[in-house]
Amino acid sequence: MIRGKTDRSETASQQGLKAKRANRAGNLADHVYTSLRRAIIEQALAPGTKLPEDSVGTSFGVSRTVVRSAIVRLVAEGLMVQQPNMRATVASPSLEEARAIFRVRRGLERMVLEELMPRLERSHLTRLRAHVASEEQAKRHSEPETIRLSGEFHLLLAQFTGNELLIRYVSEVVSRGSLILALYGRPHSSECAVNEHLTLIDAMEKGDLAEAVRLMDEHLVAVATRGLLDTDVKRERSLQDILSAYRPAGEG
Repeated sequence: MIRGKTDRSETASQQGLKAKRANRAGNLADHVYTSLRRAIIEQALAPGTKLPEDSVGTSFGVSRTVVRSAIVRLVAEGLMVQQPNMRATVASPSLEEARAIFRVRRGLERMVLEELMPRLERSHLTRLRAHVASEEQAKRHSEPETIRLSGEFHLLLAQFTGNELLIRYVSEVVSRGSLILALYGRPHSSECAVNEHLTLIDAMEKGDLAEAVRLMDEHLVAVATRGLLDTDVKRERSLQDILSAYRPAGEG
């Protein structure tokens, strides 16, 4: 009987250790995913860039398994592509794909407003205005960061609905839209977007759903029109040089 209790105790301890390891691996994968996603949207990783799992793992000090988990999520979002037995690469959507994504996005974001407006709270408006203030500050020094923040504004709107399915779909099209803007966007095209976000918040605060929907649709059409233009080719940098900027502070 005593031996049996010891065995059970050891088994529980082993299970707890495995759970801790799995949780740590999950946290590491979340960090790698978030960092790579940001590097893609902020144009540090250009479309077509190959991301070998071992090189990415070395850059972040994690295993290839952790990197693979992060890449799977990025592929699912359309930010990366990977063929069987091939290295993952940053996605490079065509103009045709870009226009299709923005058409779908217009429909989804209309649904976001229809779900959100009846339950809109003062705290939502406060957070949205604070976010736009961050966009305003970023546009003075970083076009790529402004693109990322602009996308996150739309993610906030979706998150406020509490509709998990809608949040997932909007997250995907917003991520792809940010990549498209990074690929094709006209320099300084995001400056108008900040003002359009403010105008949209004003309509939402007044409770005018029809006006908010109209403004959102006009905004997305304008973003697509401003964005779908070629930009200059950026200078090449090594993968580890790029990813070094996305490691947590304090890591060498």
